[in-house]
Amino acid sequence: MKQVTVLAPAKLNLTLDVTGTLPGGYHALDMIMQAITLHERVVLRKSNDLILRLPGSRVPANEKNTAYKAALAFFHYTGLLAGVEIEIHKATPVRAGMAGGSADAAAVLVGMNALYGAKLSITELCALGATIGADVPFAILGGTCRVQGIGDILKPLPPCPDCWFVVVMPSVGVSTPEAFARYDEMGSSVHPDSDAAERAVRDGDLEALCAASGNALEECSGAVNTPAIKQLLLENGALASLMTGSGAAVFGVFRQEEAARKAARILKEQYAQVYLAQPDKWGARVVPPARKNHHRPARPEKKKALEE
Repeated sequence: MKQVTVLAPAKLNLTLDVTGTLPGGYHALDMIMQAITLHERVVLRKSNDLILRLPGSRVPANEKNTAYKAALAFFHYTGLLAGVEIEIHKATPVRAGMAGGSADAAAVLVGMNALYGAKLSITELCALGATIGADVPFAILGGTCRVQGIGDILKPLPPCPDCWFVVVMPSVGVSTPEAFARYDEMGSSVHPDSDAAERAVRDGDLEALCAASGNALEECSGAVNTPAIKQLLLENGALASLMTGSGAAVFGVFRQEEAARKAARILKEQYAQVYLAQPDKWGARVVPPARKNHHRPARPEKKKALEE
């Protein structure tokens, strides 16, 4: 095996509450996190050097990139004396609160594990991912999870009830450290009930899940477009609308595809980056190589995530 391709889903926070502080100044969080069918695509090739490319993206391809850090961490942990060429095809907005960088790191760990036959367990990969970023373990596991601590305590949940997400990214992103600093100054009037949200997921009750949703960082994120985007989504049929992560992306939850597509078209009139997605049941995973079939053409896969 000389090359692997990995799909890594972006994430949304169905709930995000700040429950206290931890040693080292970190914030203790309680969240319901959901992988969605908006995927980073990461191609890994064996190489003698460590090379990172992000064609078409403004994200710097340097040693500060989470994908680069993940490759170094993998080689250090396994002791392999090798290299890798990493090519990342970005799909997730930057500074959006959707864990695009964490998804890239997860993809590198999962992909290199397959590329080099290292046979690391999911537990090992998640522990390694936690040294790179708080959202990397979830990006490896994916699906629907209750996530606590700084992101290092994960409880897999049953799949999220069937629904559609319309995700809107305004033109200006948010700095996560600055959002938490403002939270320390301002606090929040929003404290979602993650216990109720978990029960709703287990019961398959989308309305109850939406009723329990919320984000404690929303008021202090500094993202000025959040209220207007939320209002537009709700006016166009969203069961709930909230910011994800520390922002600045905002999403609405829809039961029906038709309503979601209509809302996405309307939001697209005002915002350049609008995405339509569904819940994804998995995290970063290697895509099986295409098999050649000379007898009949391959049936195209249904594309579940697209940019409106």
